[in-house]
Amino acid sequence: MQDGTHILPIRVYYEDTDFSARVYHASYLRFMERGRTELLRAVEVAQSDLHAEMGGLAFVVRKMTIDFRGAAVMDDVLTVVTRPKEMRGASMTLAQEVRRGDEVLVTADVMVAAVRDGRAVRIPDELRTALAVPSP
Repeated sequence: MQDGTHILPIRVYYEDTDFSARVYHASYLRFMERGRTELLRAVEVAQSDLHAEMGGLAFVVRKMTIDFRGAAVMDDVLTVVTRPKEMRGASMTLAQEVRRGDEVLVTADVMVAAVRDGRAVRIPDELRTALAVPSP
């Protein structure tokens, strides 16, 4: 974590690419999912613990706005950057980027909702505190 932002390095493997040897678009979704999971771990909140200790609490992607700006290729080392953008009662929006060096390849705003038994629930206070959205 650096100033409320999580940085995750990822290497591109053959399995991440398509027939053109470029990263398949859905692979970026997996990379960003890892970034969100590791953000929670970095603030010492494991999703498995939330689920087990809070009666089945889980986060689900509610909405994603994504912009593909460039393509990565096999063996590239990418960086997934994840930071809290907005916190609401039962949802939060995270801003994510996938970079190769200083080049931004993909940007996304991802809204996730806290749910239990299929219904939205308030995000736990300890997680709100740990992921406090910086003031502008």
